[in-house]
Parts: sequence; structure tokens; C-alpha cells
Amino acid sequence: MDPLATRQLGRTGVRVTQLGLGGAPIGSMAVRVSEDDALATVHQGWAEGLRLFDTAPWYGRGLSEIRMGAGLRDYPRDEFILSSKVGRWLKPPADRATFDTSPWVGGNPFAIVFDYTYDGIMRSYEQSLQRLGVATYDLAVIHDLDFWHHATEPKVAAYEAQLMASGWRALDELKRAGLIRAIGAGINERVMLERWMDRVDLDFFLVALPYTLLDQAVLDREFPRLTDRGIGVIIGAVFASGILATGPVEGAMYAYAPASPEIMDKTARIVAVCARHDVPLAAAALQFPLAHPAVAAVIPGAFKAEHVSRNVATFRHDIPAELWAELKHEGLLHPEAPVPG
Repeated sequence: MDPLATRQLGRTGVRVTQLGLGGAPIGSMAVRVSEDDALATVHQGWAEGLRLFDTAPWYGRGLSEIRMGAGLRDYPRDEFILSSKVGRWLKPPADRATFDTSPWVGGNPFAIVFDYTYDGIMRSYEQSLQRLGVATYDLAVIHDLDFWHHATEPKVAAYEAQLMASGWRALDELKRAGLIRAIGAGINERVMLERWMDRVDLDFFLVALPYTLLDQAVLDREFPRLTDRGIGVIIGAVFASGILATGPVEGAMYAYAPASPEIMDKTARIVAVCARHDVPLAAAALQFPLAHPAVAAVIPGAFKAEHVSRNVATFRHDIPAELWAELKHEGLLHPEAPVPG
């Protein structure tokens, strides 16, 4: 599969390379990443031909945006698609002496404020422009308005009310003014897909977990609905936060937590099928989502230049049709899942 082939994102007219670069790791997500490594990662993405770059204020509490902007600064702005997120803005902490930047290992010392109001969306957007060093970015993603982060229905509903009352108007104004080209929502949980579709007219979803080589339940209802509406999809956590890159090794992560015995077993069975066809697990994980007609791109993260080069090479690995057929025969893929080729 060609990582540099482009696809249109839903009905937006925005074209993205099938393989992009996710910016969470250069915000020092799990390990402290040096400035040199972060910039080399972005530069390598460009050198390999990737032209979709994603970041967020939350990643490293602003650090990822600063590094992504610095890495892209010398490249023609009209030759790449830049995605960032709204719904949080940053401020100095109340107690700087005791402030903890976790879960970011090397994040900036800023507290976050969840804010989906008109003023909050605009403030988030403008802060991002300053960190990125650009006058506009292309894709604005409503970030983490879900149960994963807010836990209870009253809290989720309260933030949704902010968005409906005024925040959506801010996004619409930005789009009409040409300051963004498309509006998306970042999704960690399957339940939020229909909830969003029933409330606002989104251009795309950035799906972080519910559609990977390990989970295709959204094919039963949610993906058919968004496909019918022309809503595009970018797949974020294509390695399911780790295990589809590492395999079922000790300490493997799934959905940002240690993988359960059931997930370890299922992954081991997928690895065995891949081995019989001489296909790396990561290649199957990277290529599988793009068979769905709504999916425009996958954006695995990286924090070293060699990670980017490895992802590009893995993306190009030829996968025989027999592998997908065997995964379905073994009950390891949804029977209706579209497959590459």
C-alpha cells in the first residue's frame, strides 16, 4: 500500500496522505523526548513524503504543538495538512512549586481548562496558532468531550451544552472565514460516534480506538451511518495504544492500559496468522483500517526519526489476500470488515 497516495477526507475537499504523523509522542507522552529527536521526527515525516500532521494543546501541555510547528516551519504551508484540537486552553498553574505535568513525562508546566464555549474555542484556537507559529491550521478537532475524560453523564452533558449554546458557532465562524477547512471530533469511545452524529453536522471523526485490527464493532451500526452521511474518518491509535506494534509481550498496552488476558490471547492468535503469511503484525494493523471507504488516513505517532521510516516501510509491506481471509475464517475479524486489496 502506498503511504503517500492521497484520499479525500469525507466531503470536505481536503486531501490527505494515507499515512500521517501523530504528534502525541513528541509531547513526551510515555518517555522524555529530546528537542533534537522531536524535530528530527517531524523532519523525517516530511522527508518520507507524509503531508498530514496532527497535534493538540493537550499533548505535552502545549509542547507537541511547539515542536510540530518548529519542525514544519521551513516547509511550504500550502503543501501539508495540519490538524490540531479545541476544547482545552492552557494557563499557569495555581501552585507552580507542586504542579505535576503527568501523564506527560516531560510536558510544559501549564494547567488545562476544559472549555467548549465560544470564547473557549476561540481562545484554544488562537493559543494553538501561537504555539504552532502559523496563521491558520486546517482541521479543528473537538477534543475529549467524552466519558473517558469526564466520567459522568451530567458532566458530559454540561460540556455538550456549552458547545451547543455557543462553541459550535465559533467553529462555524472559523470555517466560514477560511481559518479552518473542516470540523471533526476526537472519539475514544464507540458510544460517542452516534451521539455526535445526532447533535452536530461534523465533517469527520478522528477515531482513536474503536476501529482497529482488534475491534470492529462499529461496523454493525456507527460506521454505516457516518458513511451514508459522507463523514470522513482518520484513525488515530492505529496500534491500539501499543499492542498492535509490540505484539503480546509482557507489559503490552491496549486502550492506554495494560492489556487484558483476553486481548493478549486475541493478539497472539492474530500474530500467528500474520507469521504464517510472513507479514509483520504492524503492517496488518496499519493497512487494515484503510480498506473502509470512510477512512482517509491513519496517523501513528513517533518520537524518533527511525520510527517514522519504519512505519513508512511497514505500510508498504505487501499483504496477501489469504491473510485477511484466514483472519475472518478464524473469527479474528468482523465478517463484514472491508479488507485491503
